[in-house]
Amino acid sequence: MKGIFEGMKNYYEILQVNENASNEIIEKAYKVLAKKYHPDLQKDDKVKTITEKKLKEINEAYDVLSNEFLKEQYDLELKKEREKELEKKYGKQTYGTEKNNFYEPPQKTAPKVEKTEQKNSTSTLTEIINLVKMIYKDKPKRQEYKETTKKDLLAIFLTIIVVIAIGIILWYIPFTNGWIRELTIENPIFQWIGKFFAH
Repeated sequence: MKGIFEGMKNYYEILQVNENASNEIIEKAYKVLAKKYHPDLQKDDKVKTITEKKLKEINEAYDVLSNEFLKEQYDLELKKEREKELEKKYGKQTYGTEKNNFYEPPQKTAPKVEKTEQKNSTSTLTEIINLVKMIYKDKPKRQEYKETTKKDLLAIFLTIIVVIAIGIILWYIPFTNGWIRELTIENPIFQWIGKFFAH
């Protein structure tokens, strides 16, 4: 078969048809091109030589594509040649499937999303474990994490002090004293907490 496909001419391009073209379309294309490039229709000797060469290619392409077995073999060889070209450009990959006798680019498939809660909780747990491992393995990051935690605790402590200070100030202002009493001492939740700790 190598002798037939030597140089890997694109017979579909020669006959000016699509790779999925039916036998009828291939035959019609052949007849149109054979008539167009027939040497007997040319008057100029130079043009005649060119058309003879062209007609030879057209006949060669039609002989292969009109024969079911040869066409199948040719399609496989053409596919292999394209894969080799792509391997040279982009590295080793396999394109197309055995069902098709023509090149198909690789299909991008969307990643499968697991919807089960168990998977999500497992992945979250794994992420937490990895974070803890990273913090305890990496000393600078661990120190940074400790400093961040100290800053957060200090911010919370200062916020509590500010809230208490504002509450005390509002308590001693006559205009807001009644509102503070309703919010704290007379509030049923605070009364229940007071009774709970009194026992």
